[in-house]
Amino acid sequence: MTSEANPNNDTPDYAIFCGSIGAASAIIFSTLGASYGTAVSAMGITQMAVDRPDLIMKSIIPVVMAGIIAIYGLVVSVLIAGSLDQDYTIQKGYIQLGAGLAVGLAGLVAGFAIGIAGDAGVRGTAQQPRLFVGMILILIFAEVLGLYGLIVAIYLYTKL
Repeated sequence: MTSEANPNNDTPDYAIFCGSIGAASAIIFSTLGASYGTAVSAMGITQMAVDRPDLIMKSIIPVVMAGIIAIYGLVVSVLIAGSLDQDYTIQKGYIQLGAGLAVGLAGLVAGFAIGIAGDAGVRGTAQQPRLFVGMILILIFAEVLGLYGLIVAIYLYTKL
């Protein structure tokens, strides 16, 4: 079925909608994950700071790592939004929808993992300082989940 405004089958009117949803998915889901990770980690930091205020700056690491997740989504969202034009094909729309979902959903679950691990990690580090290195390693493994989504999204984006 062709659109009256655009009779070419390769560029239907809803192609740009698919790409726009990809850009929106990238930023919305990754930001949701980052905000969850920040909030949950911050609750742990606040609780830990009651007894050990000297460890506040050392415990900010989970919040910083959660913020990086949102940057992944921002990068992909800007790439997708920058490629929206009048000659936008449905193939581009579907590929960029997939790219946005890849980075967005990976960022969402990475943010959840960072939040939960960061909360437990800073509370544990306040009681046993030798847990700090272990907490950092766990946070790195959680962060890399979002990085995997970014890699897949960029790979999909370059397939056009």
